[in-house]
Amino acid sequence: MPQHDPATTRSSAPTPSKKAGLLAWLGRVLAGLTGLVLAALLTLVLGVGIGLAVAYPNLPDVGALADYRPKLPLRVLTADGHLIGEFGEERRSLLPIKEIPDVMKNAVLAIEDARFFEHGGVDYRGMLRAVLVNFGQAKSQGASTITMQVARNVYLSAEKSYTRKIYEVLLTFKLEYLLSKEQILEIYMNQIFLGQRAYGFATASQTYFGKPLKDVSIAEAAMLAGLPKAPSAYNPISNPKRARARQLHIIERMFENGFITAEQAREAKIEELKLRPVGGPVRVHGEFVAEMVRQSMVAQYGEEAYTRGLTVTTTLQSSEQQAAYQALRRGILTYESRQKYRGPEFFVNLPADDAAREDVIDGVLAEHPDNGDLLSAVVLEAGPRKVVVVRQDGEPFAITGAGLRSVQSGLAEKAAASIKLRPGAVVRVVRISATEWRISQLPEVESAFVAMNPTTGAVHALVGGFDFQKNKFNHVTQAWRQPGSSFKPFIYSAALEKGLTPTTVVNDAPLFYSAEQTGGKPWEPKNYDGQFEGPMSVRRALAKSKNMVSIRVLQLVGTKSAQEWVARFGFPPEKHPPYLTMALGAGAVTPMQMTTGFAVFANGGHRVTPVLITRVVEQRGKVLFDAPPPAVDTSRQVIDERNAFIMNSLLQEVTRTGTAARVQATLKRPDLYGKTGTTNDSMDAWFVGYHPTLVATVWVGYDTPRNLGSRETGGGLSLPIWIDYMAEVLKGVPVAEYKPPSGVIRVGGDWYYEEFGPGQGVHGLGLRDPWPGRPVESDSTPEEMARPPNDTEEDRRTILDLFRN
Repeated sequence: MPQHDPATTRSSAPTPSKKAGLLAWLGRVLAGLTGLVLAALLTLVLGVGIGLAVAYPNLPDVGALADYRPKLPLRVLTADGHLIGEFGEERRSLLPIKEIPDVMKNAVLAIEDARFFEHGGVDYRGMLRAVLVNFGQAKSQGASTITMQVARNVYLSAEKSYTRKIYEVLLTFKLEYLLSKEQILEIYMNQIFLGQRAYGFATASQTYFGKPLKDVSIAEAAMLAGLPKAPSAYNPISNPKRARARQLHIIERMFENGFITAEQAREAKIEELKLRPVGGPVRVHGEFVAEMVRQSMVAQYGEEAYTRGLTVTTTLQSSEQQAAYQALRRGILTYESRQKYRGPEFFVNLPADDAAREDVIDGVLAEHPDNGDLLSAVVLEAGPRKVVVVRQDGEPFAITGAGLRSVQSGLAEKAAASIKLRPGAVVRVVRISATEWRISQLPEVESAFVAMNPTTGAVHALVGGFDFQKNKFNHVTQAWRQPGSSFKPFIYSAALEKGLTPTTVVNDAPLFYSAEQTGGKPWEPKNYDGQFEGPMSVRRALAKSKNMVSIRVLQLVGTKSAQEWVARFGFPPEKHPPYLTMALGAGAVTPMQMTTGFAVFANGGHRVTPVLITRVVEQRGKVLFDAPPPAVDTSRQVIDERNAFIMNSLLQEVTRTGTAARVQATLKRPDLYGKTGTTNDSMDAWFVGYHPTLVATVWVGYDTPRNLGSRETGGGLSLPIWIDYMAEVLKGVPVAEYKPPSGVIRVGGDWYYEEFGPGQGVHGLGLRDPWPGRPVESDSTPEEMARPPNDTEEDRRTILDLFRN
């Protein structure tokens, strides 16, 4: 074995000189690295400095935030201040910081930025804490301050990049320099998006809880404060469990930061929140009016109407509007209960897995939202005597007995697949009582209701259809329909000027016009009931809506004179051709025109213009328009006051003993007037009636005209809606009958013009009518009507003109 030399072994250890050299080398390396780091830092500082120098001048001007004015929506109110519509991409209310309650500010600060009033915009301690908490975790904790969020939300896009982050920090410093902490917090509280199209906590409070922000509790404030992080994920309506968990966390944070006591925290955690059904019906249903106002404002102010914070006050009375909405819906649903069942709205396949089934049900019900009191539900079980359904709350309930009466055809064993009630069917249910439900269906029929002050023209209620979301066509102003017998009063009004009186006897006897006479098809008009009663007074004939009498009255007036006369009431002459069919309401009108026309009778002969908008104010309080409805315009006297008075007497008879006798029998008051109307084949059903202070019109029909039903009439379909409305709005209103004007006399219990008293006016029409089919040209006298026709070419041309379409 070789031997090692000790001297050689000792010489392999470093000598002092080698150690010194190694240390010197390490020193040079460290010095070099230090130089590199310093150079890198210097380069970074220079780079950042150059970047800041370049970027800072390009930052947006934040000075305007000192007078913060966000895009505010167009708001539409009733006359008594109830919100009926809001337009604009953002629903927002601007609330000064001094009006934001401390509980709301504290809840936000507790979860978003507890040191807001201590840092200068960037919370370095918070950033360091976030780094430590986030280390090694998949989910990170953010460190954005409220000022940084304002910078990001007001000025910057949503892109994630280093450039945007630099701008965010720079904007944060700029905001902190130019604005006070209170101003920054005010901007944040009004600007932040909180779900459901709500921006700012004032709007969110109304959206989720239906109350002003000043009234929120600690529990409610904590729930709202949880929304900025993720408005969808923490929405208490759509995600109640996650929202509840975050609310509890925020209550803890409020306690930890000293904003509330332990006892307040305990009470807040157990408080039961009452959420407003977001997306459901608004408190006052004025959707059609709100849309009319929107169109008017856009026409006046352009697209700025959606951002200037305009508040428009209308003439609507909230109680009357709601009464009209409810009366119309009750009337239509009652009619719908008489129609055949058309089947479920939709079908879905229900998975066997509970969780998957819940997701499918939630999805399909979201696509078929509730329609007022017509609630959507999904069938889970279906049998001849019991149907089990479920709604969004996931709690199944059974419908039995009378609740299945209208859907028996869908429960039959051999029911067609399209109407068969089976698991997965989407249906409509209506609550009858606390424990009873009924299966119904969305109506196909449409309706319109409008009520107006006949003196000022102020519209008190307007419902343009059964459901605005389903059909935005405004039937009050846009639907041109035949008025049927509801148009007869205007023909009778014209005849009063020709000497007709309430006691004039007219023959309710058949009329026939041959094809030769009409120049087309033969025309043999009928009374609605197909019966002829012979001679009767004008009063009785109008009350019973006798068609033969109305035609003979129009013959007295003359078709061209009648066409000119009805124009006085606001009806376009071209919509009412001068033919005898005008006596039966064969022209075209809108419900609004009928309301305006009957208002002339109601106010003593004056024509008024409907008024809907009375005031427009900008967000800062500047009044742009202020014009309350005027008193009646005496310069627009379109018919004699005597004419209006006698027509009131005749139309009062209609509601007392005629086709609308249900009015006085139900409402138990004499000061009500009106006329029913039903068109050929029952395609349109009308009732137009009034009290001296209020005139209202109801129309029911299909958008594509078709038969409403062989027994459906204006008196049976539209009149109940009118009565339902008037029963509500006339509560406590004293009886107000008309006083006779000068120039009328009362003889034998009836009214006459002085010059057309008994023995002086027209005594009878059609009583000696051996030629009942002879049309009479305009302005013929009763004596001329009694003459036999001359078989001349001129006569034949007259007949052809009367019927040519």
